[in-house]
Amino acid sequence: MLRASVLKRFLRKKLRRYFFAGLLVMVPGGLTIVVVRWIVSLMDGLLVRKLPYRWQPEQLFGFPVPGLGLVLTFLLILLAGILVTNYFGHKLVQASEKLVCRIPLVKGIYTLFKQVADTVLSSDRQGFRKVVLIEYPRRGIWSIGFVTGVSEGELQRITERRVINVFVPTTPNPTSGYYVLIPEEDARVLAMSVEEAFKLIVSGGMVTPPDRFRGGPAAGSNAGTFPPNGEVP
Repeated sequence: MLRASVLKRFLRKKLRRYFFAGLLVMVPGGLTIVVVRWIVSLMDGLLVRKLPYRWQPEQLFGFPVPGLGLVLTFLLILLAGILVTNYFGHKLVQASEKLVCRIPLVKGIYTLFKQVADTVLSSDRQGFRKVVLIEYPRRGIWSIGFVTGVSEGELQRITERRVINVFVPTTPNPTSGYYVLIPEEDARVLAMSVEEAFKLIVSGGMVTPPDRFRGGPAAGSNAGTFPPNGEVP
């Protein structure tokens, strides 16, 4: 009887171990497949189904082509980039922006998204280049933030101290968050990359990057981080 009880506990422990090991393998792969299929289906629905009937993949090839929407999206973005980088295309975009900005409600929405795109996607951007650790929302509680620049103008004058702009994202959705002004000396620069910080935030701390400067002088340093001209290196 005792042997049967021990064997039962042993099997239960083993089954639990195997089950959770299987989850660790299946969940990331399964979720990745689901998300990729959803994106492919969304792009196909937005673009491929809008093509003329005779240009539909089923009519041209006799069968559907999954992922064609992603290819068309890439080509459209590439075409837009080619258009905007030449003189006439640039002038056309400027004229279109002036027209859009004349519409009261649309102007605010377009300007907001354009500023966000310029900050996040521009190749010469200065924001979101450094990850910092700050005491927020109060002393003793630490939060991860992204430096978006050095404050200028009225904000810098009123605070009397050299302050930097920091975006503090929320978990698990890092696209929302808080904009805070932090004295430069109170921000501790981290060695982790922006991508690693995003993974850490989205996972709620379960995916932690390694400490590259463990025991070194660069860990948590904030000296000489932000140059006097207000640019983030």
